[in-house]
Amino acid sequence: MKLSKNWDINKDWTLFLDRDGVINVRLVDDYVKSPEAFEFIPGVPKAISDLSKIFSTIVVVTNQQGIGKGLMNVADLELIHKKMVNEVVALGGRIDGIYFCPFLASENSILRKPAIGMAQLAKRDFKHIDFDKSIMVGDSKSDMVFGRNAGMKNVFVSDNELAIDNDLYDEIVPNLVEFVKRV
Repeated sequence: MKLSKNWDINKDWTLFLDRDGVINVRLVDDYVKSPEAFEFIPGVPKAISDLSKIFSTIVVVTNQQGIGKGLMNVADLELIHKKMVNEVVALGGRIDGIYFCPFLASENSILRKPAIGMAQLAKRDFKHIDFDKSIMVGDSKSDMVFGRNAGMKNVFVSDNELAIDNDLYDEIVPNLVEFVKRV
């Protein structure tokens, strides 16, 4: 099954990925605080490798308020992301940029999704990014609002179409592995 929308995706496009719940297993009521606690969702490293052949740029955007809560620090997060990137690279893929917001939700940072600060940082670093030719893949309402606020296409990772308002997303897939099959 292909995506229901014909977006004519090619090497001019950018893929924005949320991390927890899209790339790795989300820990319920907890945070991934160490590389040992980071567990890929099955098939995702290969999926990102496959997506690397389709998209010009792949960017991870992730809220990480565990840092703001003092449960971990930036060095811990960098080790987690190093593990993530190394496994993707080992399979021939790439992640071109990783942006994170370490602040608490109560701080209302412009970096914290659904605000688009991380998207703007990515565009600053990768001048060719065109939000009209970008897809946000995420598993939460804040991911989908982030994508809409930036003018991206949205793919909601869920097996529950009723989880959020369907006007927030353009496509729904159960996981990133299925997204690759449909692109």
